[in-house]
Amino acid sequence: MCSVIGYCGEVLDKSAFENGFAKTKSRGPDDSRIIDVKGGVLGFHRLSIMGLHEEGMQPFVLDGCVAVCNGELYGFAEQKQKLIEKGYEFKSESDCEILLPLYFEYGTDMFNMLDAEFACIIYDGDKETWIAARDPIGIRPLYYGYDCKGTIVFASEPKNLVGLCKKIMPFPPGHYYKDGEFVCYNNISKPNSACFDELEIACGKIREKLIAGVKKRLVADAKVGFLLSGGLDSSLVCAIAARESQKPIKTFAIGMSEDAIDLKYARQVADFIGSDHTEVYMTPDEVISSLEDVIYLLGTYDITTIRASMGMYLVCKAIHDKTDIRVLLTGEISDELFGYKYTDFAPNAKEFQKESEKRIKELHMYDVLRADRCISANSLEARVPFGDLDFVKYVMSIDPEMKINKYGKGKYLLRHAFEGLDYLPDSILWREKAAFSDAVGHSMVDYLKDYAESVYTDEEYESKRKKHKHSTPFTKESLLYREIFEKFYPGQSEMIVDFWMPNKSWEGCNVSDPSARVLSNYGESGK
Repeated sequence: MCSVIGYCGEVLDKSAFENGFAKTKSRGPDDSRIIDVKGGVLGFHRLSIMGLHEEGMQPFVLDGCVAVCNGELYGFAEQKQKLIEKGYEFKSESDCEILLPLYFEYGTDMFNMLDAEFACIIYDGDKETWIAARDPIGIRPLYYGYDCKGTIVFASEPKNLVGLCKKIMPFPPGHYYKDGEFVCYNNISKPNSACFDELEIACGKIREKLIAGVKKRLVADAKVGFLLSGGLDSSLVCAIAARESQKPIKTFAIGMSEDAIDLKYARQVADFIGSDHTEVYMTPDEVISSLEDVIYLLGTYDITTIRASMGMYLVCKAIHDKTDIRVLLTGEISDELFGYKYTDFAPNAKEFQKESEKRIKELHMYDVLRADRCISANSLEARVPFGDLDFVKYVMSIDPEMKINKYGKGKYLLRHAFEGLDYLPDSILWREKAAFSDAVGHSMVDYLKDYAESVYTDEEYESKRKKHKHSTPFTKESLLYREIFEKFYPGQSEMIVDFWMPNKSWEGCNVSDPSARVLSNYGESGK
């Protein structure tokens, strides 16, 4: 991970700008640089992953243009070679150094050419124009706001902009900004056409594209590790990586010592794939004492995101403190593509697809946000194979009649794609899903709920929750999270569109808690 900032005009308060940017130093602890350009200021905190030498430090400057990018550009070597053939010279091994040459050659069309997770800001000195862009899923964060004189400011996280901008909003994924407008260059949540491949062909392509997505994310000049929950998604990522690696991969799992569902399954996977496996245990006191820190680093009040972040933050902290790993592969985004427990209640295929499109479009505010912040707060980089653009584009285009759960098992296509190939034991491949916040230990969620109950009387809860007109808290737990959020991000609740909850309009999904535990089909998931 890295951190970027761009103030697209005269900086009104230099001290506030520098202090705001310093708040994301953990994203890039290796080096920092702020430079003035004719039209404003650009800043960069570096976490060295590709091109570890000084020459890879940003901002990059070329013929009057300046760029900063928090990104991983896959397949950049091929693009770089083509640019060399056009006469461009490069000083580093950094993948992001190709951005300005690409901009000179293709302008804003370049963004749709990138196979990447990225957020970048470019100042075109010749045209005195600012350009910013974000990857189609929003895996890399970018936010914006306007100062009191109407000057736009971009930054990696909202904490950079608190005090600089009155209203802070997420930069829309799949868009670029130019000349005061946000332009969509890739709406990956909405497939251009439907794919009617038959089952075996579709599953073959799913397998092929996911393997390719994992392989390209193993390339790094820094050390790579893997978060392994023991669930299907992270287990598949680890199993593929283990086959593609010449030595045992390093996997990490976390749980409450007394009732962590997933620790035993993660251990089974690690034994099966031969990984160098580490277990991390957390205590109730750690969970409660970390709550404010986690909400601050997340910049959200969403219940699901916060619950699931407790374990992820603490395991990443342990990885940072005790290893020299700098890159982590994770299993996010599979649920949005193939379905959650609650999408079993989708009334028809059309509604399933509509829900999937909504979740993919909003991912950057929930699971993707969680992975980015928990990992970057510990000076690590997240890579998400299920977010591979080619993979997502294909799965979103598959006939939803094939994706709905008519097989008696959720995520059937993904499971069947790897069936009989010895990537995972059948007990893992066909295991029922348990939500991560539950799987690290049912007691963790119960501790959080009990703690919130102890903070407010019923009267206090009713009085305080009504003060929040947007995304009004609906439980004591949600009120607790909202009040902590407002302490750090006052008046910025619209950064998150709403609470992540099952689709209440579907029969069986009108529940008051986001955990799949409250659904009638949870079944064997918690065992």
